Amino acid sequence: MSDIRKLEPKQVWNYFHEITQIPRPSKSEQGMIYYMKKFGKEHNLETIVDKVGNVIIRKPATKGKEKLKGVIFQTHLDMVPQKNSDKKHDFEKDPIETIIDGEWVRANGTTLGADNGIGVAATMAVLASKDIAHGPIEALFTIDEETGMTGVFGLKKGLLKGDILMNLDSEDEGELYVGCAGGIDVSITKNYKEDKSPAGMVAYKVTAKGLKGGHSGVDIAMGRANSNKIMFRFLMQAESDFGIRLAEAEGGNLRNAIPRESYSIVLVPDIKAKEFEKFVKSYEKLYRAEFSDTEPDMEFKCKSVAIPAKVMNMGDQYRIIRAVFVCPNGVLRMSQAMKGLVESSNNLAIVKCVKGKFEAYNLCRSSVDSAKEANAWKIAAVFHLIDAEVKLEGAYPGWKPNINSPILKTMSKVYNDKFGKIPEIKAIHAGLECGLIGGVYPNLDMISFGPTIRFPHSPDEKVNIASVKKFWDFLVETLKHVPVKG
Repeated sequence: MSDIRKLEPKQVWNYFHEITQIPRPSKSEQGMIYYMKKFGKEHNLETIVDKVGNVIIRKPATKGKEKLKGVIFQTHLDMVPQKNSDKKHDFEKDPIETIIDGEWVRANGTTLGADNGIGVAATMAVLASKDIAHGPIEALFTIDEETGMTGVFGLKKGLLKGDILMNLDSEDEGELYVGCAGGIDVSITKNYKEDKSPAGMVAYKVTAKGLKGGHSGVDIAMGRANSNKIMFRFLMQAESDFGIRLAEAEGGNLRNAIPRESYSIVLVPDIKAKEFEKFVKSYEKLYRAEFSDTEPDMEFKCKSVAIPAKVMNMGDQYRIIRAVFVCPNGVLRMSQAMKGLVESSNNLAIVKCVKGKFEAYNLCRSSVDSAKEANAWKIAAVFHLIDAEVKLEGAYPGWKPNINSPILKTMSKVYNDKFGKIPEIKAIHAGLECGLIGGVYPNLDMISFGPTIRFPHSPDEKVNIASVKKFWDFLVETLKHVPVKG
Protein backbone atom coordinates (compact mmCIF):
# COMPACT_ATOMS: atom_id res chain seq x y z
CA MET A 1 0.00 0.00 0.00
CA SER A 2 1.36 3.41 -0.95
CA ASP A 3 -1.73 5.66 -0.67
CA ILE A 4 -1.85 7.34 2.74
CA ARG A 5 -5.60 7.95 2.27
CA LYS A 6 -6.17 4.26 3.01
CA LEU A 7 -4.59 4.53 6.46
CA GLU A 8 -6.63 4.80 9.65
CA PRO A 9 -8.13 7.10 10.76
CA LYS A 10 -9.13 7.81 7.17
CA GLN A 11 -10.64 11.22 7.91
CA VAL A 12 -7.33 12.50 9.29
CA TRP A 13 -5.13 10.96 6.59
CA ASN A 14 -7.44 12.20 3.82
CA TYR A 15 -7.12 15.79 5.01
CA PHE A 16 -3.37 15.37 5.49
CA HIS A 17 -3.07 14.12 1.91
CA GLU A 18 -4.94 17.19 0.66
CA ILE A 19 -2.62 19.43 2.68
CA THR A 20 0.49 17.79 1.17
CA GLN A 21 -0.77 18.78 -2.29
CA ILE A 22 -0.74 22.49 -1.39
CA PRO A 23 2.68 24.23 -1.33
CA ARG A 24 3.01 25.94 2.06
CA PRO A 25 6.54 26.95 3.01
CA SER A 26 6.64 29.65 5.66
CA LYS A 27 5.57 33.07 4.34
CA SER A 28 3.86 31.41 1.35
CA GLU A 29 0.67 30.10 2.92
CA GLN A 30 -1.78 31.80 0.54
CA GLY A 31 -2.89 28.47 -0.91
CA MET A 32 -3.56 27.07 2.56
CA ILE A 33 -5.48 30.17 3.64
CA TYR A 34 -7.72 29.85 0.57
CA TYR A 35 -8.13 26.12 1.23
CA MET A 36 -9.17 26.70 4.85
CA LYS A 37 -11.65 29.44 3.88
CA LYS A 38 -13.19 27.11 1.29
CA PHE A 39 -13.35 24.29 3.85
CA GLY A 40 -15.16 26.48 6.37
CA LYS A 41 -17.67 27.64 3.77
CA GLU A 42 -18.34 24.08 2.54
CA HIS A 43 -19.18 23.01 6.11
CA ASN A 44 -21.27 26.12 6.91
CA LEU A 45 -18.93 27.12 9.71
CA GLU A 46 -18.15 30.66 10.83
CA THR A 47 -14.77 31.43 9.26
CA ILE A 48 -12.60 34.51 9.87
CA VAL A 49 -9.26 35.53 8.38
CA ASP A 50 -7.56 38.18 10.51
CA LYS A 51 -5.34 41.01 9.26
CA VAL A 52 -2.13 38.93 9.27
CA GLY A 53 -3.65 35.81 7.65
CA ASN A 54 -4.52 33.60 10.62
CA VAL A 55 -7.69 31.59 10.01
CA ILE A 56 -10.27 31.07 12.76
CA ILE A 57 -13.13 28.58 12.27
CA ARG A 58 -15.90 28.07 14.83
CA LYS A 59 -18.22 25.11 15.31
CA PRO A 60 -21.11 25.08 17.83
CA ALA A 61 -21.40 22.42 20.53
CA THR A 62 -23.16 19.18 19.68
CA LYS A 63 -26.50 18.54 21.33
CA GLY A 64 -26.21 18.03 25.08
CA LYS A 65 -22.64 19.42 25.27
CA GLU A 66 -23.44 23.14 25.27
CA LYS A 67 -22.30 23.62 28.90
CA LEU A 68 -18.76 22.32 28.34
CA LYS A 69 -15.92 24.79 28.32
CA GLY A 70 -14.97 26.04 24.87
CA VAL A 71 -11.93 24.36 23.30
CA ILE A 72 -9.52 26.14 20.95
CA PHE A 73 -7.51 23.82 18.70
CA GLN A 74 -4.31 25.60 17.70
CA THR A 75 -2.08 24.55 14.82
CA HIS A 76 0.03 26.27 12.15
CA LEU A 77 -0.42 26.19 8.39
CA ASP A 78 3.20 26.51 7.26
CA MET A 79 5.95 23.90 7.01
CA VAL A 80 9.75 23.88 6.95
CA PRO A 81 11.08 23.55 3.37
CA GLN A 82 14.15 21.29 3.48
CA LYS A 83 15.32 18.82 0.83
CA ASN A 84 18.29 16.64 0.05
CA SER A 85 20.82 18.29 -2.27
CA ASP A 86 20.15 15.78 -5.06
CA LYS A 87 16.35 16.22 -4.90
CA LYS A 88 14.66 18.47 -7.44
CA HIS A 89 11.73 20.09 -5.65
CA ASP A 90 10.25 23.59 -5.67
CA PHE A 91 8.46 24.12 -2.36
CA GLU A 92 6.61 27.11 -3.84
CA LYS A 93 5.03 24.97 -6.58
CA ASP A 94 5.42 21.22 -6.06
CA PRO A 95 3.31 18.92 -3.85
CA ILE A 96 4.95 16.73 -1.22
CA GLU A 97 5.42 13.11 -2.35
CA THR A 98 4.44 10.85 0.54
CA ILE A 99 5.74 7.30 1.06
CA ILE A 100 4.50 4.60 3.44
CA ASP A 101 7.68 3.09 4.86
CA GLY A 102 6.78 0.26 7.23
CA GLU A 103 5.37 1.80 10.40
CA TRP A 104 6.04 5.34 9.21
CA VAL A 105 4.97 7.89 6.62
CA ARG A 106 7.78 9.99 5.19
CA ALA A 107 8.39 12.13 2.11
CA ASN A 108 10.51 11.49 -0.96
CA GLY A 109 13.70 13.45 -0.26
CA THR A 110 12.00 16.44 1.42
CA THR A 111 10.45 17.43 4.69
CA LEU A 112 7.05 15.78 5.12
CA GLY A 113 5.16 18.62 6.79
CA ALA A 114 3.61 16.39 9.45
CA ASP A 115 4.85 19.27 11.59
CA ASN A 116 2.16 20.65 11.79
CA GLY A 117 0.07 19.15 8.98
CA ILE A 118 -1.17 16.23 11.07
CA GLY A 119 -2.46 18.64 13.72
CA VAL A 120 -4.19 20.71 11.04
CA ALA A 121 -5.73 17.56 9.52
CA ALA A 122 -7.00 16.30 12.90
CA THR A 123 -8.58 19.69 13.61
CA MET A 124 -10.30 19.66 10.23
CA ALA A 125 -11.60 16.16 10.88
CA VAL A 126 -13.23 17.34 14.13
CA LEU A 127 -14.72 20.39 12.41
CA ALA A 128 -16.13 18.25 9.58
CA SER A 129 -17.43 15.45 11.82
CA LYS A 130 -21.09 14.70 12.39
CA ASP A 131 -20.66 11.95 15.00
CA ILE A 132 -18.13 13.36 17.52
CA ALA A 133 -19.55 14.75 20.76
CA HIS A 134 -17.97 18.05 21.79
CA GLY A 135 -18.57 21.43 23.37
CA PRO A 136 -18.01 24.72 21.53
CA ILE A 137 -15.01 24.44 19.20
CA GLU A 138 -12.72 27.10 17.78
CA ALA A 139 -9.84 26.31 15.45
CA LEU A 140 -6.96 28.76 15.24
CA PHE A 141 -4.72 28.11 12.21
CA THR A 142 -1.73 30.44 12.37
CA ILE A 143 0.72 31.41 9.65
CA ASP A 144 4.50 31.63 9.58
CA GLU A 145 5.15 29.72 12.80
CA GLU A 146 8.42 28.28 11.57
CA THR A 147 10.27 31.49 10.61
CA GLY A 148 9.26 34.01 13.24
CA MET A 149 5.77 33.26 14.57
CA THR A 150 4.50 36.41 12.83
CA GLY A 151 0.98 34.99 12.70
CA VAL A 152 0.64 34.58 16.44
CA PHE A 153 2.57 37.81 17.04
CA GLY A 154 -0.23 39.52 15.10
CA LEU A 155 -3.06 37.83 17.00
CA LYS A 156 -5.33 40.44 18.58
CA LYS A 157 -7.30 40.40 21.80
CA GLY A 158 -11.00 39.61 21.59
CA LEU A 159 -10.89 37.20 18.64
CA LEU A 160 -10.83 33.96 20.63
CA LYS A 161 -13.75 32.99 22.86
CA GLY A 162 -12.71 29.61 24.24
CA ASP A 163 -11.49 28.63 27.70
CA ILE A 164 -9.02 25.81 26.90
CA LEU A 165 -6.27 25.90 24.30
CA MET A 166 -5.12 22.56 22.88
CA ASN A 167 -1.95 23.02 20.86
CA LEU A 168 -1.57 20.03 18.49
CA ASP A 169 2.08 20.69 17.66
CA SER A 170 4.14 18.45 19.94
CA GLU A 171 5.78 15.30 18.65
CA ASP A 172 5.64 12.37 21.09
CA GLU A 173 2.43 10.40 21.51
CA GLY A 174 1.73 9.54 25.13
CA GLU A 175 3.21 12.77 26.42
CA LEU A 176 1.39 15.90 27.52
CA TYR A 177 3.34 19.14 27.30
CA VAL A 178 2.73 21.95 29.76
CA GLY A 179 5.65 24.27 28.99
CA CYS A 180 8.06 25.32 26.25
CA ALA A 181 11.15 27.39 25.63
CA GLY A 182 11.19 30.99 24.52
CA GLY A 183 13.52 32.21 21.81
CA ILE A 184 15.30 35.18 20.30
CA ASP A 185 17.03 35.72 16.95
CA VAL A 186 20.60 36.99 16.99
CA SER A 187 21.49 38.40 13.57
CA ILE A 188 25.03 39.47 12.67
CA THR A 189 26.24 41.42 9.64
CA LYS A 190 29.59 42.90 8.69
CA ASN A 191 31.03 44.26 5.47
CA TYR A 192 34.56 43.07 4.80
CA LYS A 193 37.26 44.19 2.40
CA GLU A 194 38.25 42.06 -0.56
CA ASP A 195 41.67 41.73 -2.14
CA LYS A 196 42.71 40.55 -5.56
CA SER A 197 43.45 36.83 -5.52
CA PRO A 198 47.20 36.35 -5.10
CA ALA A 199 49.34 34.60 -7.69
CA GLY A 200 50.78 31.14 -7.18
CA MET A 201 47.57 29.73 -5.68
CA VAL A 202 45.06 27.03 -6.60
CA ALA A 203 41.39 27.03 -5.61
CA TYR A 204 39.30 24.34 -3.92
CA LYS A 205 35.67 24.07 -2.98
CA VAL A 206 35.42 22.33 0.40
CA THR A 207 32.04 20.79 1.17
CA ALA A 208 30.44 19.35 4.30
CA LYS A 209 27.27 17.40 3.59
CA GLY A 210 25.31 14.28 4.50
CA LEU A 211 24.62 15.55 8.02
CA LYS A 212 21.27 14.80 9.65
CA GLY A 213 20.37 18.33 10.73
CA GLY A 214 16.97 18.44 12.36
CA HIS A 215 14.86 20.67 14.60
CA SER A 216 17.04 23.15 16.44
CA GLY A 217 14.99 22.71 19.62
CA VAL A 218 13.77 19.12 19.64
CA ASP A 219 16.98 17.61 18.25
CA ILE A 220 19.60 19.96 19.71
CA ALA A 221 20.55 17.49 22.47
CA MET A 222 21.20 14.60 20.09
CA GLY A 223 24.85 15.53 19.54
CA ARG A 224 24.57 16.06 15.80
CA ALA A 225 27.16 18.07 13.93
CA ASN A 226 26.48 21.64 12.87
CA SER A 227 27.89 22.03 9.35
CA ASN A 228 28.85 25.68 9.95
CA LYS A 229 30.82 24.84 13.08
CA ILE A 230 32.76 21.99 11.52
CA MET A 231 33.52 24.07 8.43
CA PHE A 232 34.93 27.03 10.35
CA ARG A 233 36.86 24.78 12.70
CA PHE A 234 38.52 23.34 9.60
CA LEU A 235 39.12 26.81 8.13
CA MET A 236 40.90 28.01 11.25
CA GLN A 237 43.30 25.07 11.16
CA ALA A 238 43.77 25.37 7.40
CA GLU A 239 44.59 29.05 7.76
CA SER A 240 47.22 28.25 10.37
CA ASP A 241 48.78 25.29 8.52
CA PHE A 242 48.44 26.31 4.87
CA GLY A 243 47.96 30.07 4.79
CA ILE A 244 44.69 29.67 2.91
CA ARG A 245 42.75 32.65 1.59
CA LEU A 246 38.98 32.50 1.92
CA ALA A 247 36.98 33.57 -1.14
CA GLU A 248 33.51 32.65 0.11
CA ALA A 249 31.62 30.40 2.50
CA GLU A 250 28.00 29.51 3.04
CA GLY A 251 26.00 27.07 5.16
CA GLY A 252 22.45 26.57 6.41
CA ASN A 253 19.28 28.26 5.26
CA LEU A 254 16.75 28.18 8.11
CA ARG A 255 17.08 29.67 11.59
CA ASN A 256 15.26 26.77 13.29
CA ALA A 257 16.98 23.90 11.47
CA ILE A 258 20.40 22.54 12.44
CA PRO A 259 22.48 23.20 9.30
CA ARG A 260 23.22 20.05 7.30
CA GLU A 261 25.43 21.37 4.49
CA SER A 262 28.14 24.03 4.17
CA TYR A 263 30.80 24.91 1.66
CA SER A 264 33.79 27.21 1.37
CA ILE A 265 36.00 28.26 -1.53
CA VAL A 266 39.62 28.65 -0.50
CA LEU A 267 42.91 29.40 -2.19
CA VAL A 268 45.94 27.30 -1.30
CA PRO A 269 49.59 27.82 -2.36
CA ASP A 270 50.04 25.60 -5.42
CA ILE A 271 53.11 23.95 -3.94
CA LYS A 272 50.93 22.69 -1.06
CA ALA A 273 47.98 21.49 -3.17
CA LYS A 274 48.50 17.74 -2.75
CA GLU A 275 49.23 18.15 0.94
CA PHE A 276 46.00 20.16 1.33
CA GLU A 277 43.95 17.44 -0.34
CA LYS A 278 45.35 14.94 2.16
CA PHE A 279 44.57 17.42 4.94
CA VAL A 280 40.90 17.54 3.90
CA LYS A 281 40.75 13.73 3.88
CA SER A 282 42.22 13.68 7.37
CA TYR A 283 39.49 16.04 8.59
CA GLU A 284 36.81 13.82 7.10
CA LYS A 285 38.30 10.89 9.01
CA LEU A 286 38.53 12.99 12.17
CA TYR A 287 34.92 14.22 11.94
CA ARG A 288 33.61 10.77 11.12
CA ALA A 289 35.33 9.44 14.25
CA GLU A 290 34.05 12.25 16.47
CA PHE A 291 30.47 11.94 15.21
CA SER A 292 30.44 8.20 14.47
CA ASP A 293 27.18 7.61 16.35
CA THR A 294 25.23 10.64 15.15
CA GLU A 295 26.56 11.36 11.63
CA PRO A 296 27.35 8.06 9.88
CA ASP A 297 26.74 9.56 6.41
CA MET A 298 28.86 12.67 6.84
CA GLU A 299 31.05 13.71 3.90
CA PHE A 300 33.83 16.29 4.06
CA LYS A 301 35.55 16.67 0.71
CA CYS A 302 37.25 19.08 -1.65
CA LYS A 303 37.49 19.52 -5.40
CA SER A 304 39.46 21.87 -7.65
CA VAL A 305 37.60 24.92 -8.98
CA ALA A 306 38.44 28.00 -11.02
CA ILE A 307 40.35 30.68 -9.12
CA PRO A 308 37.96 33.47 -8.08
CA ALA A 309 38.87 37.07 -8.80
CA LYS A 310 38.81 38.17 -5.18
CA VAL A 311 39.39 36.86 -1.66
CA MET A 312 38.56 38.19 1.79
CA ASN A 313 41.04 40.67 3.22
CA MET A 314 43.47 38.82 5.49
CA GLY A 315 42.65 40.82 8.62
CA ASP A 316 38.90 40.36 8.19
CA GLN A 317 39.42 36.69 7.40
CA TYR A 318 41.39 36.16 10.60
CA ARG A 319 38.68 37.79 12.75
CA ILE A 320 35.59 36.33 11.06
CA ILE A 321 36.86 32.74 11.06
CA ARG A 322 37.66 32.90 14.75
CA ALA A 323 34.40 34.58 15.71
CA VAL A 324 32.36 31.87 14.00
CA PHE A 325 34.59 29.18 15.48
CA VAL A 326 34.01 30.36 19.08
CA CYS A 327 30.32 31.28 18.70
CA PRO A 328 28.32 29.29 21.30
CA ASN A 329 26.37 26.47 19.70
CA GLY A 330 24.34 23.46 20.84
CA VAL A 331 23.20 22.73 24.39
CA LEU A 332 24.33 25.48 26.76
CA ARG A 333 22.63 24.29 29.96
CA MET A 334 20.34 21.48 31.11
CA SER A 335 17.30 22.23 33.24
CA GLN A 336 17.64 21.76 36.99
CA ALA A 337 13.87 21.85 37.45
CA MET A 338 12.94 19.09 34.97
CA LYS A 339 15.25 16.10 34.42
CA GLY A 340 16.36 15.53 30.85
CA LEU A 341 15.09 18.89 29.57
CA VAL A 342 17.43 21.27 27.78
CA GLU A 343 17.13 24.66 29.44
CA SER A 344 19.22 26.78 27.07
CA SER A 345 20.73 26.32 23.61
CA ASN A 346 21.90 28.14 20.52
CA ASN A 347 21.74 27.14 16.88
CA LEU A 348 24.30 28.83 14.62
CA ALA A 349 21.89 28.32 11.77
CA ILE A 350 23.18 30.33 8.82
CA VAL A 351 26.60 31.67 7.88
CA LYS A 352 27.42 33.52 4.65
CA CYS A 353 30.60 35.18 3.41
CA VAL A 354 29.84 36.33 -0.12
CA LYS A 355 30.92 39.40 -2.14
CA GLY A 356 32.17 41.48 0.74
CA LYS A 357 29.36 40.75 3.20
CA PHE A 358 29.45 38.47 6.23
CA GLU A 359 26.15 37.31 7.74
CA ALA A 360 25.36 34.93 10.60
CA TYR A 361 21.96 34.05 12.04
CA ASN A 362 21.35 32.34 15.38
CA LEU A 363 18.25 31.10 17.16
CA CYS A 364 18.86 31.25 20.89
CA ARG A 365 16.36 29.31 23.06
CA SER A 366 15.74 29.00 26.79
CA SER A 367 12.91 28.13 29.14
CA VAL A 368 14.34 30.82 31.46
CA ASP A 369 13.84 34.26 29.92
CA SER A 370 16.78 35.85 31.78
CA ALA A 371 19.09 33.07 30.56
CA LYS A 372 17.82 33.53 27.01
CA GLU A 373 18.74 37.21 27.15
CA ALA A 374 22.14 36.53 28.71
CA ASN A 375 23.05 33.91 26.10
CA ALA A 376 21.95 36.20 23.29
CA TRP A 377 24.20 38.95 24.61
CA LYS A 378 27.06 36.46 24.97
CA ILE A 379 26.77 35.68 21.25
CA ALA A 380 26.50 39.40 20.50
CA ALA A 381 29.66 40.07 22.51
CA VAL A 382 31.66 37.61 20.37
CA PHE A 383 30.77 39.46 17.20
CA HIS A 384 31.03 42.94 18.71
CA LEU A 385 34.73 42.12 19.17
CA ILE A 386 35.12 42.01 15.38
CA ASP A 387 33.07 45.22 14.94
CA ALA A 388 30.06 43.46 13.43
CA GLU A 389 26.54 44.84 13.67
CA VAL A 390 24.36 42.67 15.91
CA LYS A 391 20.58 42.74 16.21
CA LEU A 392 18.53 40.93 18.85
CA GLU A 393 14.98 40.67 17.57
CA GLY A 394 11.89 38.48 17.29
CA ALA A 395 11.95 37.54 20.98
CA TYR A 396 9.07 35.41 22.20
CA PRO A 397 8.37 34.20 25.74
CA GLY A 398 8.42 30.69 27.06
CA TRP A 399 5.34 28.97 28.46
CA LYS A 400 5.58 28.42 32.20
CA PRO A 401 4.27 25.00 33.31
CA ASN A 402 1.07 24.82 35.39
CA ILE A 403 1.01 21.39 37.01
CA ASN A 404 -2.41 22.20 38.53
CA SER A 405 -4.01 22.79 35.12
CA PRO A 406 -7.60 21.44 35.04
CA ILE A 407 -7.31 20.20 31.44
CA LEU A 408 -4.04 18.45 32.33
CA LYS A 409 -5.81 16.53 35.11
CA THR A 410 -8.72 15.70 32.80
CA MET A 411 -6.53 14.49 29.95
CA SER A 412 -4.26 12.47 32.22
CA LYS A 413 -7.31 10.59 33.54
CA VAL A 414 -8.82 10.10 30.07
CA TYR A 415 -5.52 8.70 28.74
CA ASN A 416 -5.12 6.35 31.68
CA ASP A 417 -8.72 5.11 31.42
CA LYS A 418 -8.44 4.54 27.67
CA PHE A 419 -4.93 3.13 27.35
CA GLY A 420 -4.12 1.86 30.84
CA LYS A 421 -1.14 4.15 31.22
CA ILE A 422 -0.55 7.54 32.79
CA PRO A 423 0.91 9.92 30.17
CA GLU A 424 4.23 11.60 30.81
CA ILE A 425 4.02 15.26 31.75
CA LYS A 426 6.76 17.27 30.05
CA ALA A 427 8.03 20.60 28.83
CA ILE A 428 9.68 20.94 25.42
CA HIS A 429 12.81 22.78 24.30
CA ALA A 430 11.08 24.24 21.28
CA GLY A 431 9.05 27.33 20.55
CA LEU A 432 5.38 26.48 20.73
CA GLU A 433 2.97 29.32 20.12
CA CYS A 434 1.38 28.83 23.56
CA GLY A 435 3.68 31.34 25.24
CA LEU A 436 2.67 34.16 22.93
CA ILE A 437 -1.01 33.23 22.93
CA GLY A 438 -0.94 33.11 26.73
CA GLY A 439 0.44 36.65 26.75
CA VAL A 440 -2.60 37.89 24.81
CA TYR A 441 -5.12 35.57 26.48
CA PRO A 442 -3.70 35.05 30.00
CA ASN A 443 -6.70 33.13 31.37
CA LEU A 444 -6.47 30.22 28.92
CA ASP A 445 -5.87 26.74 30.31
CA MET A 446 -3.25 25.37 27.86
CA ILE A 447 -1.85 21.98 26.91
CA SER A 448 0.03 20.53 23.93
CA PHE A 449 0.03 17.00 22.52
CA GLY A 450 0.37 15.17 19.22
CA PRO A 451 1.44 11.99 17.42
CA THR A 452 5.02 10.74 17.23
CA ILE A 453 7.07 12.67 14.68
CA ARG A 454 10.78 12.11 14.22
CA PHE A 455 13.43 14.38 12.64
CA PRO A 456 11.17 17.38 11.89
CA HIS A 457 12.77 20.22 9.92
CA SER A 458 14.86 17.74 7.92
CA PRO A 459 14.29 15.48 4.89
CA ASP A 460 14.31 12.54 7.32
CA GLU A 461 11.04 13.74 8.89
CA LYS A 462 8.56 10.94 9.45
CA VAL A 463 5.34 10.34 11.40
CA ASN A 464 4.44 7.07 13.09
CA ILE A 465 1.22 5.64 11.64
CA ALA A 466 -0.03 3.87 14.77
CA SER A 467 0.58 6.98 16.86
CA VAL A 468 -1.69 9.05 14.62
CA LYS A 469 -4.56 6.64 15.32
CA LYS A 470 -3.85 6.74 19.06
CA PHE A 471 -3.55 10.54 19.04
CA TRP A 472 -6.89 10.80 17.22
CA ASP A 473 -8.71 8.39 19.54
CA PHE A 474 -7.36 10.28 22.56
CA LEU A 475 -8.43 13.62 21.10
CA VAL A 476 -11.98 12.41 20.39
CA GLU A 477 -12.33 10.86 23.85
CA THR A 478 -11.00 14.00 25.53
CA LEU A 479 -13.65 16.14 23.87
CA LYS A 480 -16.35 14.13 25.63
CA HIS A 481 -14.83 14.87 29.04
CA VAL A 482 -13.91 18.54 28.81
CA PRO A 483 -14.82 20.24 32.11
CA VAL A 484 -18.13 22.05 32.42
CA LYS A 485 -18.10 25.83 32.62
CA GLY A 486 -17.87 26.83 36.27
